[in-house]
Amino acid sequence: MIYKLPEKAIEDYQHNGAVVLPGLFSDNEIEKLTEAIEANIADPSWRHKVASSSDDPGWFMEDFCTWQENPGYRWFIEQTALSSAASQLMQSKEVRLFHDHMLVKEPGTFQRTPWHQDQPYYNIDGFQNVSFWIPVDHVPLEWTLEFVAGSHLEGWLMPRTFLKNEAKWFPEGSMKEVPDIERDRRQYRILGWELKPGDAVAFHMLTLHAAAGVSGNNRRRVFSVRLIGDDIVHAPRKWETSPEFPDLNEELPAGVRMDHPLFPLISA
Repeated sequence: MIYKLPEKAIEDYQHNGAVVLPGLFSDNEIEKLTEAIEANIADPSWRHKVASSSDDPGWFMEDFCTWQENPGYRWFIEQTALSSAASQLMQSKEVRLFHDHMLVKEPGTFQRTPWHQDQPYYNIDGFQNVSFWIPVDHVPLEWTLEFVAGSHLEGWLMPRTFLKNEAKWFPEGSMKEVPDIERDRRQYRILGWELKPGDAVAFHMLTLHAAAGVSGNNRRRVFSVRLIGDDIVHAPRKWETSPEFPDLNEELPAGVRMDHPLFPLISA
């Protein structure tokens, strides 16, 4: 599907590292995506995890890389405006799927998603990338995804586990730490938007972002799609990445483009 983004949206993405795209998806597309998310919740993959602590009155569940088993996800990735919008935002001819990511916070979940970048957890290098955060429920401003504007231009920061704050990817002291943004939010230009079903947020994998828990009787079901462009290459790690791609290091050399069945080309 060809979808023409406003030039302002492309400029905001390049400058801020995050942009809201109101009404990117139709009611029918969101209905199909909701059905796919519910199917995923009912039958999670081996990669799924509970990201909330045992004493949290709610429940935060994530699952990864299920597009091959979930026909609803595959249809949404291939048949909607995703790849067209991604190509324009990344300024890339090619658009490849990197991975899908389902995130569900059930009512009353206290667990915050702490400030972090995504790319340091991954096995890729390069700058042309975009993640879409697509809620199928109304997301009020108080528990939307937030971003530090322009942080994607300031280099890589230390990735840590969300619950225990452990440096499981890069050695302690080898990278600059994520700043304590909550100590004084006024020091940063923080972006965030109230979202309704059909809206999407697009952000760079190096943009610092975080989200609060959910309150009351609300659910927050989100489908996120990570897409990569022309300059992205394989960067094998000595540790388990998030998500993990078993045996990929034996099948795809370092420094080559992600031309592999796990990462299908969805636009060229």
